[in-house]
Amino acid sequence: MYSLGIDVGSSSVKVSLLDIESGNCVCASGNPKTEAPIRSVRKSWAEQSPESWWNYLCDGLREISSKYDLRSVVSVGISYQMHGLVALDRDLKPVRDAIIWCDSRAVETGQEALEGIGREKCMTRLLNSPGNFTASKLAWVKRNEPETYARIYKFMLPGDYIAFRLSGELSTTATGLSEGILWDFKDNCRADFVADWFGIEKDKFCEVVPALGSVIRTDAATEAIFGIPAGTPVSYRAGDQPNNAFSLNVLKPGEIAATGGTSGVVYGVTDVPRADSRSRVNTFLHVTDSPEPRMGVLLCINGTGILNAWTRRNVSPELSYAEMNDLATTAPAGSDGLVVLPFGNGAERVLGNLNVGARMCGIDLVRHGKGHIIRAVHEGIAFSFKYGIDIMKELGLRPDVIRAGKANMFLNPVFRSTLSTLCGSRIELFDTDGSLGAARGSALGAGIYKTADEAFSTLNRLETVEPESEWKNALDDAYEKWKAELARAVGNPDFAILK
Repeated sequence: MYSLGIDVGSSSVKVSLLDIESGNCVCASGNPKTEAPIRSVRKSWAEQSPESWWNYLCDGLREISSKYDLRSVVSVGISYQMHGLVALDRDLKPVRDAIIWCDSRAVETGQEALEGIGREKCMTRLLNSPGNFTASKLAWVKRNEPETYARIYKFMLPGDYIAFRLSGELSTTATGLSEGILWDFKDNCRADFVADWFGIEKDKFCEVVPALGSVIRTDAATEAIFGIPAGTPVSYRAGDQPNNAFSLNVLKPGEIAATGGTSGVVYGVTDVPRADSRSRVNTFLHVTDSPEPRMGVLLCINGTGILNAWTRRNVSPELSYAEMNDLATTAPAGSDGLVVLPFGNGAERVLGNLNVGARMCGIDLVRHGKGHIIRAVHEGIAFSFKYGIDIMKELGLRPDVIRAGKANMFLNPVFRSTLSTLCGSRIELFDTDGSLGAARGSALGAGIYKTADEAFSTLNRLETVEPESEWKNALDDAYEKWKAELARAVGNPDFAILK
């Protein structure tokens, strides 16, 4: 028996076929083979065609079906890029291109809603500002494209659209509504007061189904095209960051999932429904099989791996990333006083949407060499993670363990050991990805795996990183210097005082 996992990203759509008994990936495909285009007709806009996601999925399924019989697929799971807006007309065709996660046109719309609804109500019931999320994007369409808005029959998230194409059924999930800032955490229901404030009609919402369960099933058209039997449960659906956490078996309060690609993300599970009053981190419903309420607190840092790539191009173009990592270990913990702020990739939500730029501070032209610079970059990225995790701790998060895929920045010994030491947390590195997480989730949601422990019993842990006790004092001092430089960059001496 196979479980099929689908990961709808903005760069590609990846499909993986998981052998349920062994827990091994038997086949995977990603499309397009080059990065998917993003349409940006104006500055800060970002759009993609929903039909293109479906076509990429079809290409991947055809590749896999040429090697494996998809009639043996017994469950389907979907992971998707969060916060996007897909709108369909009554013929169930998109009325416009999807407004995706990195489009920031609705920032002012969300700020108006925060003030109009009231900050206290937003923070106690939504646990977030309406911000630049799905509800605000739909409200932007209503205000700026009224003829298009009038044609909208239903709106949904990217993963909901793929579920519709596979099943013929229009649906969303409570977790998806929370990503769009349309979930009331106090009353545990859809936040209709947000829709009312924006003037969004209730009949434009899709039916809410479980994120983990087997309510939606594939239709005859899917069987005809791919061979996946009609009636196969589409039994898991989650945004990419909750799904990344799920794929790493991050389900319990105190557990944290992290990624360190171009940007950095930390996603921690908590059972305390609490908001950050400054919206530096965001709280959503988590995907879990627990009957107890679980929230995911999401931290995103724009300037992480992109700084490492910049450093390689401009400081050490002759070195590979592995050689850079080796050279960084020749400098002491704390980089001999050299401090790097990594925030050079636009405004940072964790800094209250300020754009302070990347900075290198305290360079000594006699003592500091290339190894110090590279280590300070790696430490500076780790410090930004620690800074965000400190904010998350104020919301009740207990960072006992951090889990990550062994990729990107987590291949870097200085970065991961610095993060482990500063947080006092064990870091566990695994061999998994989003599409495999969706495949495991669907097998769990369909009841083939009876428990989460069974679903993750074959998850391959590659390495464990423990705090470096001999680094602790130096890193603690360096982190305090880093926060002081951040306060200077912002122009507020109290800025980095978190409480």
